[in-house]
Amino acid sequence: MTDNVLVPDSGATRTVTLLGSTGSIGTQAIDVVDAHPDRFRVEAISAGGSDVETLAAQAAHLRVERVAVADATRADALRQALADRGVPDVEVLAGPDAATVVAGSGSDVVLNGITGSVGLRPTLAALTAGSTLALANKESLVVGGALVHAAQRRPGQIVPVDSEHSAIAQSLRSGTSAEVRRIILTASGGPFRGWTSEDVKKVTPEQALAHPTWSMGPVVTVNSASLMNKGLELIEAHLLFDVPTDDITVVVHPQSVVHSMVEFVDGSTVAQASPPDMRLPIALGLSWPERLDPVAPPCDWTAATSWTFEPLDEETFPAVRLAREAASASATHPAVYNAANEECVDAFLGGRASFGDIVTTVERVLAEHRGTSVADVTLEAVVEAEQRARVAAREILARR
Repeated sequence: MTDNVLVPDSGATRTVTLLGSTGSIGTQAIDVVDAHPDRFRVEAISAGGSDVETLAAQAAHLRVERVAVADATRADALRQALADRGVPDVEVLAGPDAATVVAGSGSDVVLNGITGSVGLRPTLAALTAGSTLALANKESLVVGGALVHAAQRRPGQIVPVDSEHSAIAQSLRSGTSAEVRRIILTASGGPFRGWTSEDVKKVTPEQALAHPTWSMGPVVTVNSASLMNKGLELIEAHLLFDVPTDDITVVVHPQSVVHSMVEFVDGSTVAQASPPDMRLPIALGLSWPERLDPVAPPCDWTAATSWTFEPLDEETFPAVRLAREAASASATHPAVYNAANEECVDAFLGGRASFGDIVTTVERVLAEHRGTSVADVTLEAVVEAEQRARVAAREILARR
């Protein structure tokens, strides 16, 4: 296991670039920055472009120097919205590479809150520039694990922002790498915990988007319902902390208060607990290894409460098993796992596939993939594997 979560610089005001600023992670990151104006100065923000009014309002509020928008057709509307808010001199970058450009501009911290594998290039750019990467975009590590590791310029350059991986990073501070026996990754179980495999096949998009604990974007919410998100998190934990997938146990914890745990060789288990609030791991991602005060309310120890834990039903939810197999198969199998899933989720939300089609299609695409070794993996090989997986997933779904 590598000690991969320490940031050498601390104390002074940190410059920040926020990728995916209009999404759930980005808006909560702005809440953290607003609460600690002496600690952070946001230099640049980026978003896809579906909501340029919010993006412009954020730019004006944060007084950023640059704004990136992925949809180049929205650039003029963004410039007008900036002018309407009295900040016409903000530099606008537009196009699919715009987020990558601002990510590589050299901010002290780059928070990657983009959803999906399109976050890979910005992740690589931030690392190559030497910035600390506060990583909420798990897909970029899952898709390009070997490339991400190679791009790091110093130990501890990546700080996890997923609540589970932040919890693991915090718990790991209780011992040395050699003392770790295994990681316990907690899962809420999603809205269909306790359902049968036949029941799950009939799930509607409205049901899948009704997560019992967290408020997230539609893709992440559907992934949580299918447990594909937990599969992605297992691969992420494997790559972040250099732990074999067989030494990562997934446990269902419906209350989502214990965010993950680390079991040590002496039999001790260290857990990180807090009410479900993403501002806490976001704040740690921006300020690591320091803690900010205040960030989020703690657990209320004056009220009676119960926390429960139960094994994962892998028969009904086989996504975690598929993730283990993908991580063990080759350097590009995890990219295929993610890409095929993204296509299936898009089809499900668009009414072109059933909920049950998601995991079964991913499994078929994985079975057909011929992988690439870590030694031979390149960005081109990853992109090609993703493209083939997307085509294969669409073809399989079209035949159903």
